[in-house]
Amino acid sequence: MKYSKEAKPERAGGGGSRAVPVALVFLFLCGFSFYLGGIYSTGRTFTLFDAAATTRTLRVPLSTKQEDSAAVAIANNNEEEEVEFPECPADYQDYTPCTDPKRWRRYGNYRLSFMERHCPPPPDRAVCLVPPPAGYKPPIRWPKSKDQCWYRNVPYDWINSQKSNQHWLRKEGDRFAFPGGGTMFPNGVGAYVDLMADLVPALKDGTVRTALDTGCGVASWGGDLLARGILTVSLAPRDNHEAQVQFALERGIPAILGIISTQRLPIPSGSMDMAHCSRCLIPWTEFGGLYLMEIQRVLRPGGFWVLSGPPINYENRWHGWNTTVEAQKSDFDRLKKMLAGMCFRLYAKKGDIAVWQKPLDGAGCYDKLTPVTSPAKCDDSVDPDAAWYVPMRSCVTAPSAKSRAAAKQLPKWPQRLSYVAQDRVSAVPGGSASAMKHDDGKWKAAAKRYKALLPALGSDKVRNVMDMNTVYGGFAASLVKDPVWVMNVVSSYGPNSLGVVYDRGLIGTNHDWCEAFSTYPRTYDLLHADGLFTAESHRCEMKFVLLEMDRILRPTGYAIIRDNPYFLDSVATIAKGMRWTCDRHDTENKENEKEKLLICHKMLWSAKST
Repeated sequence: MKYSKEAKPERAGGGGSRAVPVALVFLFLCGFSFYLGGIYSTGRTFTLFDAAATTRTLRVPLSTKQEDSAAVAIANNNEEEEVEFPECPADYQDYTPCTDPKRWRRYGNYRLSFMERHCPPPPDRAVCLVPPPAGYKPPIRWPKSKDQCWYRNVPYDWINSQKSNQHWLRKEGDRFAFPGGGTMFPNGVGAYVDLMADLVPALKDGTVRTALDTGCGVASWGGDLLARGILTVSLAPRDNHEAQVQFALERGIPAILGIISTQRLPIPSGSMDMAHCSRCLIPWTEFGGLYLMEIQRVLRPGGFWVLSGPPINYENRWHGWNTTVEAQKSDFDRLKKMLAGMCFRLYAKKGDIAVWQKPLDGAGCYDKLTPVTSPAKCDDSVDPDAAWYVPMRSCVTAPSAKSRAAAKQLPKWPQRLSYVAQDRVSAVPGGSASAMKHDDGKWKAAAKRYKALLPALGSDKVRNVMDMNTVYGGFAASLVKDPVWVMNVVSSYGPNSLGVVYDRGLIGTNHDWCEAFSTYPRTYDLLHADGLFTAESHRCEMKFVLLEMDRILRPTGYAIIRDNPYFLDSVATIAKGMRWTCDRHDTENKENEKEKLLICHKMLWSAKST
C-alpha cells in the first residue's frame, strides 16, 4: 500500500505537537546509525571499553553466557574499563578449547573424527585466565630441554607407566628425562635416524629440510632431526597418550595437535620433503587408501614417505603384533599396490624401515589416472592448497606442471631460504621475488630493533616462537641463526601464502584467529603479531584473541604486538586485565606514526585454588 500526505489521518489538535518528538527520534536514530557505521568502517568491534574516557574497573564473568546482559551496557558506556579477568577453574590447566575431551561425546566416532577440531560456540567460550599447574616454574632452557623437563610443568604419568619398556620418557625426581626411545627404535632415536639416513642420503645433504611426523609420541624423531638441520612438524591428537604434544613443546620441539581423520591437515599441497610414521597406528590401507592420499597431497614432488612398524618386516615381527603372518603379508601387498597406484616407488627397505618416494615428475603415471580410475585423479573443483576445514578427498592430487618444475629447481638448504616459486608467490596480491626480498629486508631491520628492546630474543630464554600473521615468513627467516624455531601462521581468510613459507624451508600452518589454536596452554615463549588486529578486527573480537594468546603463552613469556596505535591502546587495556605488563615503543622506523610496538611480558602467577 502506498502512503501519501492526503491519506494520512490527522489527530485533533493538529500534527504540530507531534513533529518535535518525531524529529528528535529521527535525529537520534540517524546519529546512532552514524556511530555504528563509524565502528564498522574503521574495523572496530565492540570492546569492553572506550579508549578515550576515564577509568573504572569491570570484572568479567567466567563465560560469555553470563556476560551477555553486561555487554550492552558496557558498549554504550563512555568510560574506559579496566578489565579484570577471573582465573579459570583448576581443571582448566590443560584446556584445549577446540580439542576438548569433555566435548567428545557430542561428535561421532567415525574415523575418530571426535578428535578433530570442534570449537565451542561463542556462548560457551571461557572468558578467564588458564592457570598453571601447582608447582609450575619456567621451563628448562634449550638445548638441555630436549632431554628433560620439569615434572610439575607436565604432570602426567600415563606414558611413563604404560610405555616404560619403550623408553619414551622416565621420571627422575622432580623432572622427566627423555632417553630417546620409541616403539620402533629400542636402540635410541639416533641409531634409528642414522639407519634412515643411510637409506635416504637426501637426509644428509640439505635436500630434506621440512618433515611431518604423524603420531609423533613425545617427538623424539623430530628432536633428533633438529640437530641435522631438518624442521619437523610433529603431529598427534589429544588421546589416551596424555600430553604427547605438550611434552614435545615443553622440550622445545615443534608440534601441533592434529589427526588424519576426515579433514585435510592445515598444510598446503607439495610442502613436506618427508613424512614419517613409526608405528603410528594409522590404518593406511583402509577407506580406499584415503589417509595415504593425504600424505601424497602434502608431500613435495620427489618427497619421501617413511614407514616403520606394521606391516614392515612382518616376517620377523608379526608374532608381537597380535596377528598372523598371512594377514600382515596381505596388508603389506595391499599397501604396495596402493602406493604404486598413486605413482610412488619403493625407494629402499631394510629391517624395520621402508621408504617410498613420490615422483619428481611422474607425468606419465599421473596422466593414466582419471576421475573414474582406481585410484581416481582429483579434478579441479577444490584447490589442492585449501586446507582449513576442507574434507579429505578419495583421489590422487596430481602436481601441476609448474609445481613439478619448481620442485626440480628447488635449491638445497640453506640456499632455499631465499628461493621463490612464482606460482606460489602469485597467491599474494602484488607478490613477486622483489616483494619478498623487500619483505626480508624489513624483517631483518625489525628483528634488530626487537632484540634491542627485548634482549631475551636471541638468547636461550626464548625457544618456541610463533609468528601469528605472516605472509612470506620473513620474520622467521630473520631469526634462522638464533636458537629458536618459528611456527608461521597464515590466515585462513587471507591470501594462502603458506606454500611460500614451506618452499623457503620453514614450517607453519593455516589458522583462523577467531578460534583457538591447536596447542596446549603454556607452549610458546614469544608471540609476534604483525597487523593482526587491523586485519581481523572486522571478524574477531579482540578480547578472545588476546585471551587465546594468554592461554598459549608461557608464564614469563613475551608478546610483540605491531599494529596501528588505535588498536594498541585497546590491547594494552585488556593485557593489563590479563596480568601482563606492556611498554609501547617506536618501530625501527620511528617516523611511522601509523605503526607502533607493544612489547608485553606475561607474569608467572599461582592459581588461588591451588
